[in-house]
Amino acid sequence: MPGSPHTVSDVMTHTVVSVGRDAAFKDIVQLMRQWNVGSLPVLEGEGRVVGVVSEADLLPKEEFRDSDPGQLPLDRLSDVAKAGAVTAGELMTAPALTVHADATLAQAARTMALRKVKRLPVVDRLGILQGVISRSDLLKVFLRPDAELAAEVNRTVLTPLFPDRAVTASVQNGVVTLCGPMHDRNLVPVAARLAHAVEGVVDVRLDLTAPPPSR
Repeated sequence: MPGSPHTVSDVMTHTVVSVGRDAAFKDIVQLMRQWNVGSLPVLEGEGRVVGVVSEADLLPKEEFRDSDPGQLPLDRLSDVAKAGAVTAGELMTAPALTVHADATLAQAARTMALRKVKRLPVVDRLGILQGVISRSDLLKVFLRPDAELAAEVNRTVLTPLFPDRAVTASVQNGVVTLCGPMHDRNLVPVAARLAHAVEGVVDVRLDLTAPPPSR
């Protein structure tokens, strides 16, 4: 993976299976199983994302199969309605929760965590589908080779902070170790924080020493 990916466009999946508003319930289930995905963008027109249909949208049909709607709490009425839905347009959650291709990976991860979703459609400024990003896509950055990570930490973090190159970085299994004499202890947390911000770094450890006494 060349360079450090910082945006959704660097890791997103470009080939996306989607459905239209009129897609039938059974076809949706079949597509999810065929492509091993838990949600599908719902498109209209030239590919504008208008909603997302997920496994959670489909399950009420089974959950309420033998239930009495009159005995259900009011906060489940929308699920009861979905239990009677037969097309993607009736089932989908709208408006769709989406992300732009230039969003940072941290922003995408934060959105997934806060909204408790596993995939996000990636759209352009007009809402046209460009791809999809999943939790597994976000983890791709941790496949970067150790040598590549070490080179980036040395180039983008340590060289600006320590132009004398007294402090260097080594990486093993994604864990960065900063080594060398540290002349300014105030730079320790700065260097550690910046190294940790490099995409693909698993952790940062310090093996820093006091500089030799001047004569």
